[in-house]
Amino acid sequence: MAVLAALAAAVAAVPGPPLPPAPAAQGRAEISAALTDTNVQVKSDFRGARIVLYGAVFDAAARPSDVVVLVRGPEQPVRLTRKTKVAGLWLNSRPVVFRGAPGFYRAASNRPLDDIANFGTLRRLGAGVDHLPINAPAEQHIETRYGVRDVVVSSLGPDYYDWRRAVVRLKEKSGLYHEDGRGVRFVDRGLFRAEIALPTGAPTGDYRADILLFQDGKPVSAKTRTLTVEKVGVERALYVWAHDRPWSYGLAAMAFALAAGWAASAAFRRD
Repeated sequence: MAVLAALAAAVAAVPGPPLPPAPAAQGRAEISAALTDTNVQVKSDFRGARIVLYGAVFDAAARPSDVVVLVRGPEQPVRLTRKTKVAGLWLNSRPVVFRGAPGFYRAASNRPLDDIANFGTLRRLGAGVDHLPINAPAEQHIETRYGVRDVVVSSLGPDYYDWRRAVVRLKEKSGLYHEDGRGVRFVDRGLFRAEIALPTGAPTGDYRADILLFQDGKPVSAKTRTLTVEKVGVERALYVWAHDRPWSYGLAAMAFALAAGWAASAAFRRD
């Protein structure tokens, strides 16, 4: 009980909504959670980060509970091509663009998601890689980028699911998407913890962590915490320069490459 009291006090000290004053009196369960770190700084030597999420379940009735943690990073468009055989030659198909895919996604729970809730509930909450809402806009149209015509996913028809699976497969391979049915551990009565692993390729921006409490297959309480991943130092200055003034950045990069080539040639020139 001393451990429970200490953790509850730590959670209450984290900025955010206060703990419910008397869950027992209200007759309903509540959940509270916090992150050990809410800001990740990306430098040149960044090798990934591991953030711990911890929390507690308050339920006077001590009903069986499940905890699901969903972490989403900033959305990034995904552009894919597929090899097609034309006249005996393998060529890239017209690019397909997904615009609703998160750049990072983690789903962790104390047991497999399919054992916690039904398909409809998981789909509505976007809980699990298979339920990610990365659908295309309703209207069908074609966009042009650098002279190449891109197919928007809504015009794919039955092939949409094949392209969607390709998006998920590529993200999982790069470590940006992951689902762990044992990623949340109850360390004591009502106390739980989960680890959020950020790979080196994690996109910068604002992340959202949704912590959901399930009972009898239904979400009964939820908390949201935010996390920021940002570049700092010289890396941030170059990043801002490249995105805000791409033309001057490109010219400077070209000039630097020419100067470096000339210097190397002069250093190793043979008389």
